[in-house]
Amino acid sequence: RVAITAGAYTSREQTVYYAKCLAKDVDRSMDILADILQNPRLEEGAIDRERHVILREMQEVETNLQEVIFDHLHAVAYQGTPLSFNILGPTENIKSINRADLLEYINLHYQPHQIYLAAAGGVDHAELVKLAEKHFGDMHTSHVSEVEYPPARYTGSEMNHRDDAMGLCHFALAVEGCSWTNPDYFALMIANTLVGSWNRAQGGGKLIPSPFARKAFEQKYPQSYMSFNTCYKDTGLWGVYGVSEPDEDAVRKFVGAVQSEWRRITRGASPGEVQRAKNHLKTLMLAQCDGSTAVCEDIGRQMLTYGRRIPLAEIDARIEAVTPSVLKKVMEEYVYDRDPVIIGLGATEGLPDQLLVKFQQSSPLD
Repeated sequence: RVAITAGAYTSREQTVYYAKCLAKDVDRSMDILADILQNPRLEEGAIDRERHVILREMQEVETNLQEVIFDHLHAVAYQGTPLSFNILGPTENIKSINRADLLEYINLHYQPHQIYLAAAGGVDHAELVKLAEKHFGDMHTSHVSEVEYPPARYTGSEMNHRDDAMGLCHFALAVEGCSWTNPDYFALMIANTLVGSWNRAQGGGKLIPSPFARKAFEQKYPQSYMSFNTCYKDTGLWGVYGVSEPDEDAVRKFVGAVQSEWRRITRGASPGEVQRAKNHLKTLMLAQCDGSTAVCEDIGRQMLTYGRRIPLAEIDARIEAVTPSVLKKVMEEYVYDRDPVIIGLGATEGLPDQLLVKFQQSSPLD
């Protein structure tokens, strides 16, 4: 008997199989993962059970309005490209997928040149290499995947689904960001940190470090907001997700305030602000790697995106290299006068249309 927690999850670009175990059970855990990847049974009964699980997950996702907003954001921003699809896929595909479809997908994509093995915690690297050779050494690339992945094509546009009965206005406002490996990644992360996040339920009031969070606190109608910087292989989305009371004028002012903050950062944030954001970003990145599970996920993601693990000293140096002038240049390139995507859901009567938002993106007035 061994104590192992195993599972899997999928993002828009990656699929992860993982196992957590005691140090003495690493061999057995890798044996299980190798068997899952190389000898899947895919029994019809198991497929049907999982089909119902996915359909229930889809219903749960539809109740999470933030998830719904981000699915619509991708569908509109990357319309006509694979990145527009949500992770679960359309209901008709879930209901019709069968064993032959799954085997075809596995044979096409689960090739050795597309797989990375990462581990963290009580495991020796040399021993891990031996175990990888033992359990995965018989895998051979039967063919190089013939699937062509078209580059993601960003389109500035809008989607507004008005339903006043929902009681609140949920919106996302974004521009095209950069990929994981782009040199501007850390500058956009610092800009993202400068905008920050806020929820009316949290404390702090006027003592909140972020200037925009203080402004949101002083207004009556904003309920929360969250800045984001979502990166992919060849593109990204940089913006803000917000929730507001349904007052028509308040929603318009909230969106306008977001853009006003973007313009303020574009004109030039103070050196003190930028240094505070850099320190905060370092703290967040270190906190995200707290524990062997998070470290393992970070290793796998960096191997898939960079082809190597970036040392903490290098990350620190890249963050410190972002000066106020560098930040200003990057904001001018990615945010100022760029085509935005705006998504609205709920009581969206006061949500401005995309043309007005684009005009305000370059307005010199605040």
